[in-house]
Amino acid sequence: MPGLPQQRQFNPYSENGGTILAIAGADFSVIAGDTRQSEGYNIQTRYAPKVFRLTDRAVLAVNGFAADGNMFVKSVKQRLEWYRHAHAKDMPLRAIARLIQTMLYARRFFPYYVYNILGGIEEDGTGAVYSFDPVGSYEREACRAAGAAQSLVQPFLDNQIYFKNQLAAAGTSHPTHLPLPTVLSIVIDSFTSATERHIEVGDGLEMYVVLAKGRTLQGLEGIRGMQELTTTDDGERVFVVRRELKKD
Repeated sequence: MPGLPQQRQFNPYSENGGTILAIAGADFSVIAGDTRQSEGYNIQTRYAPKVFRLTDRAVLAVNGFAADGNMFVKSVKQRLEWYRHAHAKDMPLRAIARLIQTMLYARRFFPYYVYNILGGIEEDGTGAVYSFDPVGSYEREACRAAGAAQSLVQPFLDNQIYFKNQLAAAGTSHPTHLPLPTVLSIVIDSFTSATERHIEVGDGLEMYVVLAKGRTLQGLEGIRGMQELTTTDDGERVFVVRRELKKD
C-alpha cells in the first residue's frame, strides 16, 4: 500500500554445496573434496575442484560460496608467489596458515564466505591440518570436515581418527597416527557414504596426498589413477588420486 515502509534486501552470497576434509598422519597429510557444484537441487557443474595445490608441502581445500572460494585461492597463490620471489623458497606450512588467517580477518566486515582446510607437512616433517572459519579463526587438528555433509562426515572421522566412543582392547591403546592406506580407505568411505545420503555431494572425488621429505611411497603402491604433482626432487612430494562418485 502507498505510504507504508518497504524493506529491500540484497544477499551477495550463495551456498554451492560439496564437502571437503583433511586428515594428518605422522609424516603425511591427505586433503580431499568432491567435484559437484550445486545450488539447492540444481547441479551447476559436475566438475568444480575444491582442493588446490599451493606448494610441494601445502594443499588448500575450500568450500562454501564457489566464487569467493576461487577468488580467495587466487589471492593466496599470488601472495605465495610474491614470497617465493622475495625469499627464493616456499613459505612454510605454519606461516601459510597464519597468512590465510590474516587475509580472512582483513575481510571480516564483508567476508569471503568460504570454509578453508589447509593440509600439508610442517618444517619438522610431521603432517598437519589447519581449519578456518570465514572470518579467520583457526586451529591445528588431526582431522576436519566441512561443507554440506559435514554433519555426516565429522562424526565418522571423530570415531575413526580420534577413536571417540571406542574402547581399546585390554592391555593396548589406540594408535596416535594411522597408516596411509587406512587413511585413504577412511576418506573414500566418508565420501561414498556422504554421496549416498546428500544430494549436494557427488560426481567425483579428488584426494591430494602430501608426503614428508624422504618418505617412501609405501601405501601408495598400485593405486590406480594416481598422478604426481611435485616440482622438485629433494623435498616433499604431492600426489593426487581421482575417483568417481555416484552421479544421481
